[in-house]
Amino acid sequence: MRPQVLFSLFAPATKLPGVGPRIAQALARVAGERVVDLLWHLPNGVVDRRYAPSLADAAADRVATLTVTVEAHNPPPPGRGRIPYRITCTDGTGTLTLVFFHAQGDYLEKALPVGEQRVVSGRVEQYQGALQMTHPDHIVPVAEAESIMRVEPVYPLTAGLTPRTLGKAIQGALALAPDLDEWMDGPLKARHSWPDWRAALLAAHAPDGQGALLPTSPERMRLAYDELLASQLALLLVRARQRQMPGRITKGDGALRAKVLAALPFTLTASQSKAIVEIEADMAGESRMLRLLQGDVGSGKTLVALMAMLVAVEAGRQAAMMAPTEILARQHYATIKPLAEAAGLEVLLLTGRDKGKARAAALERLAAGQTALAVGTHALFQDDVAFKDLGLAVIDEQHRFGVHQRLTLAGKGRGTDILVTTATPIPRTLMLASYGDMDSSRLTEKPAGRLPIDTRVMPVERIDQVIEAVRRSMANGGKVYWVCPLVEDSEVSDLAAATERHRALTALLGDRVGLVHGRMKAKEKDAAMAAFAGDGSDLLVATTVIEVGVDVPAATVMVIEHAERFGLSQLHQLRGRIGRGSEKSTCLLLYAGPLGQTARARLEVMRETEDGFRIAEEDLRLRGGGELLGTRQSGLPEFRLADLAVHADLLAIARDDARLVLERDAELESDRGKALRTLLYLFERDAVIRYLRSG
Repeated sequence: MRPQVLFSLFAPATKLPGVGPRIAQALARVAGERVVDLLWHLPNGVVDRRYAPSLADAAADRVATLTVTVEAHNPPPPGRGRIPYRITCTDGTGTLTLVFFHAQGDYLEKALPVGEQRVVSGRVEQYQGALQMTHPDHIVPVAEAESIMRVEPVYPLTAGLTPRTLGKAIQGALALAPDLDEWMDGPLKARHSWPDWRAALLAAHAPDGQGALLPTSPERMRLAYDELLASQLALLLVRARQRQMPGRITKGDGALRAKVLAALPFTLTASQSKAIVEIEADMAGESRMLRLLQGDVGSGKTLVALMAMLVAVEAGRQAAMMAPTEILARQHYATIKPLAEAAGLEVLLLTGRDKGKARAAALERLAAGQTALAVGTHALFQDDVAFKDLGLAVIDEQHRFGVHQRLTLAGKGRGTDILVTTATPIPRTLMLASYGDMDSSRLTEKPAGRLPIDTRVMPVERIDQVIEAVRRSMANGGKVYWVCPLVEDSEVSDLAAATERHRALTALLGDRVGLVHGRMKAKEKDAAMAAFAGDGSDLLVATTVIEVGVDVPAATVMVIEHAERFGLSQLHQLRGRIGRGSEKSTCLLLYAGPLGQTARARLEVMRETEDGFRIAEEDLRLRGGGELLGTRQSGLPEFRLADLAVHADLLAIARDDARLVLERDAELESDRGKALRTLLYLFERDAVIRYLRSG
C-alpha cells in the first residue's frame, strides 16, 4: 500500500484549484495526469521582472515592471478589428502606450481605469520613436507590485495551456508536497550541501536566475539523485529476488557444439569465444543466469546464442529463442536451422501465423521433449505452449519486450536461465541505469571477411546524382535500401513520404522497386522483404518503423534521406543492414541544410566510425539519456529529473549507496529503510516493495 503521506500527490490533477477536465487534458499532454507529475515538470527558463525604471530611463527590448497612471483609452473604430486597442499611460517622466490586439474594451476599462495607477510588466519596445508594451504579461494594482517584481519561472507549454494557468496548477501541486522523512545518507547530503527534499523541490520551481536552471544546481542535483537512488534500489531488489530464485546447474559435454563449429565456414571472433565461455560458466553455476549479450548488427550474436542453447541441449534440456517480430524470428531460424541440422537436431519455428493441425503437432513434439530447440515470436509464451524441460530462454532485442514477457517465457521451465541480447549498443551509464549490475558480454569485432562501409555525407540537392549511382549499382546486380525520412511523430506522414518516394523512383528506375512500411500487414511486409532478399526487387524503399532486420548479403548500398532527422543510434542501426556480404558497401547520408550543431556532429561521427559502442556514447553525449534509444520504444527507464549525460557520477554514487543499504538492511526496516520505502513509492518503483518480506 502506498503510504498515506503520499496520497495527495497521486490524486488526479483535477483535484487542484482551477483545473477542470479541459485544463487537465492539456496538463496530461505536457506533464502528466496526476499532482506528482506537475512536481516533476521543472521550469526551463526565467523572466526577471525586477527591473523597474522610470519611463524616461526604460531601455527598449527588455522586460520591465513599470508603475504608470492611465491617461486615455483609444479603441479602434467600429468594424476595424485589425487596428489595435491603444491605452496611453504616463509616470510624469515619459509616456508609454499599451497595445492590445483583438481586445475586449470592457475588460480593459475595468483592468486599466482612466486616472488610476497600475503596475504593468512585459517587454518594452521602441515604435516610431515612442515607448510601447504589447499585451503586458501582468496588470496589477500598486499594492500588489511586490508579487510580480520577481524572477518568474518559465515552463514548457502545450496548446490550450497559458503560462498563468500552468503556473497556478504547479503552485497548487507544490502546496500539497509534504515534508518527508530524510532517506538520504547524512554525510553525502552534507558533503554536497544539498537541501531537504521539499526545500529542493520548492527551490527548483522558484529559480533566482539562469544558474538555478542548470542540472548542476544544488536543488536539481538533489532531486536527480533521489530519482537515481530509487531506480538503483529497485534494480538491486529485483536482482536480489532473482538470485534467491533457485537455479539449476547446466553443463554440457561439448559434443553438439563441436559439430556446429566444424560446420562453420569461418572461425569465431575472440569476443564471441569469450562471451561463450562467460555464458557457460553462468549456466554451470547454481543460481539462475541473467546475462545481457550486446553486439552490433552483424557481430554474430545469433551464433553465440545458439552455442548457449546447445549447452542446455547437451545437458538433456530444451532451449528457446524469442524475437520481437516475425521477420527477425524467421531470420534467426534460417541462421540456426542448417547449423542445428549439422549437429543432428531439429528446430521448431513458432509464430502467430501457425495454425491448426501442423501447430498442434509441433506443440506436441515440444511438450514431449522430442524437439529440443524452438525459435519464435511472442507466440512462444502463449498458454498452450509447454516445454518438457526448458533450460534456457534467449530473448532477442530485449528492449522490445517488457519484464513481464521475459518472466513469462522463463516461467515455462524450472530454474530457467535467461540470456538477453541486443543489437543496440548501450553506453555504460545507461547500462547501469537500466540493468543495474546485470552481467553483460560484449561482442566488439565484426566477423571475418566483412569490409568497412564507406559512409558519405551529401546535401539533398545532389539527389539526382545519387539516383544515377543507384541506377549503376542496380545494373551491376547490386541491391539498394532507400530509407525515407522521419516526417514527424506520425506513421501516416512517414508513410506518405515513403509512398511518394517509391512512386518517383519507380518512374525513374522501373518496376524492380519494392516498398515496405509499418502499416502493411505482416504477410505483405514479409512478401516485400522476401522479394528483395530473393530476385523480385533490387531497390527497397522503406520507412524506419519496419525492422529492416532481414539479412540480405547482396545489399551493398543504403541511401538515408534527411539523415539529419535521425538519432545517431538509429542511423547506425540502419547502416548495419548493409555490408553483410563480402562486397564493398556504401552508405549515403543525404541532409537538408542548414545543419544545426548537433546534427552536424552526428553526421560527422557516422562518417568517422562504425564502432557501435563509441556511437552510443556519443549519442548519449549529444542527446542526453532521455531520448537516447527513443526511450518509449526501448523499455529503458525514463527519467524526469535526472539527465544521464550530466548526472553519470551521481548514478554511480546512487548505485554504491543502494548496495550498502541492502547489505545492512535488506528488508528496509530501519528508520532510513522506511524512508527509502517512501522514496520507492514516490518514484513509482513500488512494484519491487512486494519482494520485501515485511512489505
